[in-house]
Amino acid sequence: MTGKPAQHTKAGTIGALAGARAFPPLMVVMFHFSEGHHYSGWRPLDFLATRGYLWVEFFFVLSGFILTYAYWARLRDLLKPGGYLAFLRARLIRLYPLHLFMLLWLLAMVMVLRFLAAKGGYLSIFDARYHQDVSAKGFWLSLVLVQAWNTMNTLTWNGVSWFVSVEFALCLLFPPLLWLAEGKPWRGLAMMAAGLAGLVALLLSSKHGLDITFHNGVLRGCADFSIGIGMAVLFRRIKPRDRLPEWLHSALQLMLLALLGYVVMHTGWSHTGMDIFTVLPLMALVFALAFDRGIVARGLQMRLPQVLGEWSYAVYLGQTAWLLAIRFLEQRFYPAPDAMVLGLRFSTLIWWLEPLGLVTVCVLWGGLLATCIELPAAAALRAWFGRRLDPRGIPTPS
Repeated sequence: MTGKPAQHTKAGTIGALAGARAFPPLMVVMFHFSEGHHYSGWRPLDFLATRGYLWVEFFFVLSGFILTYAYWARLRDLLKPGGYLAFLRARLIRLYPLHLFMLLWLLAMVMVLRFLAAKGGYLSIFDARYHQDVSAKGFWLSLVLVQAWNTMNTLTWNGVSWFVSVEFALCLLFPPLLWLAEGKPWRGLAMMAAGLAGLVALLLSSKHGLDITFHNGVLRGCADFSIGIGMAVLFRRIKPRDRLPEWLHSALQLMLLALLGYVVMHTGWSHTGMDIFTVLPLMALVFALAFDRGIVARGLQMRLPQVLGEWSYAVYLGQTAWLLAIRFLEQRFYPAPDAMVLGLRFSTLIWWLEPLGLVTVCVLWGGLLATCIELPAAAALRAWFGRRLDPRGIPTPS
């Protein structure tokens, strides 16, 4: 087998990494649903779901890797004021339109559901105990993408957008970090070591494992991002990488997946210092898949992962609307848990239907958002501002 991309990948992309984006958002959706509603009671699924937040590590490492891969040869331009601003504009074109749309969508949900609650004489889910923050402060901070820069004491509005806030901070830091990593391979190793040390330091000081978001989320992202940059430096220095046999790539990828499965099932519940053992194989998968060869990489180059990968940012960012919709349905429309529906207790019937329906709807919603909002908005803005320092065909992680 050759190292050429499969027919379903776009020319110039690392197809396996583009396809690998497909599944992490689904893990995050299952985590948020399970934490906010219920776990299934089936140990393998619950252990997988409860670690869903750790797939954010995969995204941040992937972000550092891909940006380094794409911009390595353009460092001089990035370090110039005009180039730096052009790079930030290119990244904001990618990140901001869908973020803004979902922020306004949440604003509309708050207004509509509070109006219905006032008319119906009941308490809106946004005013109930443990409701999410929908303050004016959170809205304005979200609007300028700084809501996860230790500026809030909680997640706010579209809570998952803390990731976008951190990603924006990483874009601001990327050119100097790339300058530090540029050069001989030892710099890549040093960058990886620094990132891993930072991640361990955060883990040791955290009471929630690596579930670090609105407080120190930028530090978490920076640690992961640095590891991704270091990996990309080493990746570019490995020669002759295409001479390695296909079976060796396959063996490494399968070994990492097996290791990931083992640690998920054998390191206890989540939000502990054991999180690091799940994170390490996740990070290593980015490097192993980057060669675009091997059995797992070939599978990720197929059409379905490629399409879902293109929708991944929208699936991730759009999930909050449906998690809130479930809360509203539970409050106003669900029958009592002991009510008989189709010959079954409603609590039994909904146990599996609810999470399965949520994942399905989030994927379809993400596809709609990507097709109708994210991609057209980005295309229009690129036509208006140009594509300088916005590489074609390079898969971005977010």
